[in-house]
Amino acid sequence: MSLINTQGLSKNYGAVKALDSLDLVVEPGEPIALIGPNGAGKTTLLSLLCGFIRPSAGSAQMLGHDAGSSALRGKVTALPQDAHLDPRFSINRQLGLFARLQGFRGSSANEEVQRVLDTVLLSDAGVKKPGELSHGMRKRVSIAQALMGNPELVLLDEPTAGIDPPNVKIIRDLIRTESNNKTFVISSHNLDELEKLCGTVVYLNEGKLVETGPLVATSNDGFLTIRLPSAPEDQFMRECKKLSGVLDVQRQAQGDYLIQHTQGQAVDQALLSMLAKNSWQYRHLIKGRSLEDRLYG
Repeated sequence: MSLINTQGLSKNYGAVKALDSLDLVVEPGEPIALIGPNGAGKTTLLSLLCGFIRPSAGSAQMLGHDAGSSALRGKVTALPQDAHLDPRFSINRQLGLFARLQGFRGSSANEEVQRVLDTVLLSDAGVKKPGELSHGMRKRVSIAQALMGNPELVLLDEPTAGIDPPNVKIIRDLIRTESNNKTFVISSHNLDELEKLCGTVVYLNEGKLVETGPLVATSNDGFLTIRLPSAPEDQFMRECKKLSGVLDVQRQAQGDYLIQHTQGQAVDQALLSMLAKNSWQYRHLIKGRSLEDRLYG
């Protein structure tokens, strides 16, 4: 049984086709990156899967049930990008309402509220109102709501947008830990963050499916991507091109360099030796091209 299965799924808003005959099959496992430019259809797809809106054509199923079916209650949860907490009520009161909507009653509802707050490292936040918390902490409370009842599938729309690095790290670590017993579908423009979290990518553009599959493509075996925060650009590229097996070096965004090399040579080891010789520190080194370069380069 597939986690998500859509067949000819389409959604029109007047003359605008937000989603165009999408055939998509996603299996349970590592977190899934849902990516694409603005207007690609990402939020429309998540809204259709949640049953918030109805398709113009086609069908969508999750865990063997039609999207929006009552059979998915407690099995599928979501955090919309524009979700807001009510400023008038405490966190405990608001999460308690969500717990009761999930079927918890009495003390079990209170226990579930405390469990999810503990999970997002906000054990003492329940008595506070949203205005007493930072933006990042409010986002973590919203994620806590999406974790209620231990769902099998969690849909997150821009879960780290606009929040500070410490809260981003907490959310990233949380998703990694919770991925042991549930699958996350994460829609985001932060490709660097998605590369750290996800094992599968679903790429939409203009309402159509462009690519789906493993995040690291085997076609990238002849490339290395390295991020150098402070090395002199010209000198690094000069030294790198001298390494045996290196075919080309290109400067990318954010201090990344894309190194093309002949396969079968230990270019990564030679590269690290060259960096150590020049006392140049690197931030990360990956085999293959970055997700951003693969899709938009």
